[in-house]
Amino acid sequence: MAEPSISVSRDIPAPAGRIFSVLARPAAHPDVDGTGMLRTAVEDSVISKVGDVFAMNMFNDEMGDYVMENRVVEFEPERRIVWEPVMRSIDKPEFQSDVGEPAHHQWGWQLEPMDAGRTRVTEFFDRSCSPDWLQRAVKWGERWRPEIEASLENLEWLVAAS
Repeated sequence: MAEPSISVSRDIPAPAGRIFSVLARPAAHPDVDGTGMLRTAVEDSVISKVGDVFAMNMFNDEMGDYVMENRVVEFEPERRIVWEPVMRSIDKPEFQSDVGEPAHHQWGWQLEPMDAGRTRVTEFFDRSCSPDWLQRAVKWGERWRPEIEASLENLEWLVAAS
């Protein structure tokens, strides 16, 4: 595996299976999300294999409302899940040319069981194949570091509450 552009890990006091069950449910992603951009899953589904596709309703101040489609490119139950996003739809005319255009980046989660009740969880953003404009826009991935840290904190809270 190539080193991801940016990754953050957190030891969470829960078994990998419980954590993975949250991450495999796109409907739970808005509760985990540290960016504040995810609104809802388009469908209530569970990711179960490479090739699965899930879509998320999203929002940010610049783009407004939009939908991202995410294709699962790696899947190992209770250990790893990785997807590549592409914009499915957006209302603002100035962003229409981005619909369907892959940005060649990946989001993912890696889980490493430490003992019966603890798991090291790593979220990563890999922009290594992205065009230069995107790499600059996300500050070579560093743009997402605080949001990834918040996502890990949210995930720990969500898993503890379940």
